[in-house]
Amino acid sequence: MMLEALRSIVQAVNAAGDLQSALDIIVSRIAEVMNTEVCTVYLRDPDSKRLIFMANQGLNPELIGKVSLGPDEGLVGLVARREEPVNLDHAEKHPNFLFLPGIGEEHYHSFLGAPIIHQRSVMGVLVVQQKDSRRFDEDEEAFLVTMSAQLAGVIAHARATGSINTAQNTVGATASFKGIAGATGVAIGQAVVIVPLAELHSVPRRQSDDPQAELKAFAEALDAVRVDIRALSDKLLTQLPADEHALFDVYLRIIDDGAWASEVVAKIEAGEWAQGALSQVMSSHVRAFEMMEDAYFKERATDIKDLGRRVLSYLQASDVEPTEYPEKTILVGEELTASMLGDVPRDRLVGMVSVRGSSNSHVAILARAMGIPTVMGASDLPYTQIENANLIVDGYSGYVHYNPTADVYEHFRSVSEEDHALNQGLEALRDLPSETLDGHRMPLWVNTGLMADVARSLDRGAEGVGLYRTEIPFLLRERFPSEEEQRIIYREQLLAFAPLPVTMRTLDIGGDKALPYFPIEEENPFLGWRGIRVTLDHPEIFLVQVRAMLKASEGLNNLRIMLPMISNVQEVDEALELVRRAFDELLEDGWDISLPPIGVMVEVPAAVYQARQLARRVDFLSVGSNDLTQYLLAVDRNNTRVADLYHAYHPAVLNSLQQVVDAAHAEGKPVGICGELAGDPAAVLILMAMGYDMLSMNDNSLLRVKAVIRSCRFEDLQGLLDGVMVVDTADEVKALLRKAMIGVGMERLLQPIGSA
Repeated sequence: MMLEALRSIVQAVNAAGDLQSALDIIVSRIAEVMNTEVCTVYLRDPDSKRLIFMANQGLNPELIGKVSLGPDEGLVGLVARREEPVNLDHAEKHPNFLFLPGIGEEHYHSFLGAPIIHQRSVMGVLVVQQKDSRRFDEDEEAFLVTMSAQLAGVIAHARATGSINTAQNTVGATASFKGIAGATGVAIGQAVVIVPLAELHSVPRRQSDDPQAELKAFAEALDAVRVDIRALSDKLLTQLPADEHALFDVYLRIIDDGAWASEVVAKIEAGEWAQGALSQVMSSHVRAFEMMEDAYFKERATDIKDLGRRVLSYLQASDVEPTEYPEKTILVGEELTASMLGDVPRDRLVGMVSVRGSSNSHVAILARAMGIPTVMGASDLPYTQIENANLIVDGYSGYVHYNPTADVYEHFRSVSEEDHALNQGLEALRDLPSETLDGHRMPLWVNTGLMADVARSLDRGAEGVGLYRTEIPFLLRERFPSEEEQRIIYREQLLAFAPLPVTMRTLDIGGDKALPYFPIEEENPFLGWRGIRVTLDHPEIFLVQVRAMLKASEGLNNLRIMLPMISNVQEVDEALELVRRAFDELLEDGWDISLPPIGVMVEVPAAVYQARQLARRVDFLSVGSNDLTQYLLAVDRNNTRVADLYHAYHPAVLNSLQQVVDAAHAEGKPVGICGELAGDPAAVLILMAMGYDMLSMNDNSLLRVKAVIRSCRFEDLQGLLDGVMVVDTADEVKALLRKAMIGVGMERLLQPIGSA
C-alpha cells in the first residue's frame, strides 16, 4: 500500500508544471497518505542557506515564502544540520524548538522531519506534524525517509526546470547545470535545440511567426494520420481478431475527439508552434492516463503517445524551413549524434551539450577531435525550454550556465581568451623535440579514430599513433564493414602517418559502445561481454579485422596491433594464435607483409597483477588509464552521481601505474599509456618519473604536454614521484602536482577553475 502511494505521489510530482505545483502536490498527498494534520516542505536557499517555508498543508498559507529559518534555528534546522530524521512526541519541549508566531504550529505536539538530500547536498526538509502527543512509528518514519529520498531528485530537477520556466522568472533567470566534461574548452553562444524524429517529449518550446500556417499544418497532419489508420485498418481486417482490430476504431475516435485537438489549436493561436503545442497537450494527456489506477485506462496512455508521435512525424516532415544556425551555435539535444553534428556549418559551431551520453560517447570523441567544448550527461537541463537562450559551456568542469550573469560571462570570456592566446603561443613548440631541459626524450603519440584527427595530429608534431580506435568505422555504419572496406580505412591511417608507427586496437565494443546492428543487452555491460571477449567468441569478426590490418600494412610496415580488455593470459595466447593464422594465410596468398608488433592493453586490475606474464608474451604494454581507474575504484566515470569519486590521481591508481612499468621493464618490454591521464599536463611529470616510454593523447593536449616536458628537469622528477607515492589521498597528490607545475612555470596549463 505504501509503495503504491509512493509511486503515485512521484508520478503526480513528475507531471507538475513547475516547482511550486510539485511542492503543493507533495504536501497534500503525503498528509493524506500518512493521515497527518500537517505536512510542510522547507527548501534551502542556495545563496543565503536559509530554510524557506515553501509549501504546506495545515498551517497558515499566507506565510508561504515569507518565513525562513537559519541553519542553526529550530527543529527544521536541526534535521538539516544532522542530515538525519528527528522524531519527537513533545516537539515544544525540545531545546531546539523555535516558536514562529502566526504560523499556527503551536497546537501540534508530534513532529517528524526528514532531510531532502540530493548528491550529498541538503536541499530542504520534509516535515509532518500531529496534535496527538506520540512518536511516529517505524513504518511512518521509514515512509517519510523513503519519500524524501525519492523526492530529492524530483525537486532538484523541478528546481532546475523552474528556474527557467516559472512565469515570474522567465526574464533574467540564471541557472547552472552539472554534466560530465566531454571536450575541454569554453564556449559562449546561443542554444539550438536538435529534435529527434517523432519524440514527443523532446520538442522544444518555440514561438511561431505565422499561427495560420501552423494551424493549417496541424489540420493536414491530423488528416494524414486519419488516412494512414484507415488504410492500416483495411489492410489488417482479415488478419486480426475482431477485438484487436477494434483498436483502430479507438484510434480514430481519439483523433475525432475535438477536446484535445482544440487544446492544441488554442496553444497555436496563443503563439506556440504546432509541434510544441502538440507535444505539450499530448504529454499532459499521457501523464494523466498513466496516473490512473484502472489498468485499461493506463493502457490508453500508450495509444495516445503513439497517435501523438504519428501526428508529430507529419508535422516534422512538413516543416521544411531549414534550421537557422546563429554565428555562435551551441548544439543542444537529448542525445546528440554524429549525423546531427554534420548539419551545422563548422564555422558556426562553438559548443555542444548532450543531456544523455558520456565522455566516451562517439559524439564526445568527435568533439574532442574537432576541438569543440562539450558537456555530456547534463541530465537536469530542461533542454526543451532553452531554444535561442544564451549559454556558456564549460568543458573543463562539465557545467552548462544558462543566461549567465555579467560576472559569470566576464569570467568565462577571459578564460576563453586565455585559452586562445595559450594555444596560439604553443604553436611555436610544434617542431621542437619533446625532451626535458636535461635531455630526457619523451615521445608523444596521439589517439585517433577519424580521418579528421590525422591532419591536426601531424600538424602538432605527433610521433606516432598510440591508439587508433577501430570501432569508430563500425559505429558509423549500419552493418559490419567488409574486409576490403576495413582495409581501405586502415590503409588511409597507416599511409597518413608513415613511416611513424600506428597502433590499431582490435574491435572494442560493449560497455557503453554498442553497435546498432550488434546490440549487447546486459544488466552490467562494463563487467560483461566487451573488448577481446566479444572478438574471441566471434573469431570470424576478429580474423576479418586482423587480415584487413595486415593487408593495409603492405609496403609500409608501420602497423602495431593492440588487444583490449585482456584479463588473463589465455586470452592473449588465443588472440596471438589467430593473428599468426591470419598472417600465415596472407603469406600463402602472396601478400608481402611482416608480422607487426603485438601488444596488450592493461585496463583491468587483473592485468596489472599479471603484467609481467603478459609482457613475456607480447611486444609492448599500453595502459588504458580511463578503464583502469574505473575498475580499480568501482566508479562508472560516465555516471554523474559518482563522477566526483572518479579520480585518476587516486593512490591505488598511481601504485598500479608504477607496477605495470616495473613489470614491463623487468621483461625488457616498452610500456606506454593511452588514457586521458596521458594528456593531463600535470600528470605527465609523474608518468615520466615512473618510467613510461611513450604517452599517447588527444591531439588537442599534445602541445600542452610538450610545453611541460620542455620546462622541467628529469632529474628533479624522482623526488616529486617519491612524495606523491607516500600521500594518502588524490587531493594531496593534486596539491603536490599543482606546486610542481608552479615550480616549472606551467601553472597556466592547470585546468581553469569555473565559477560553479
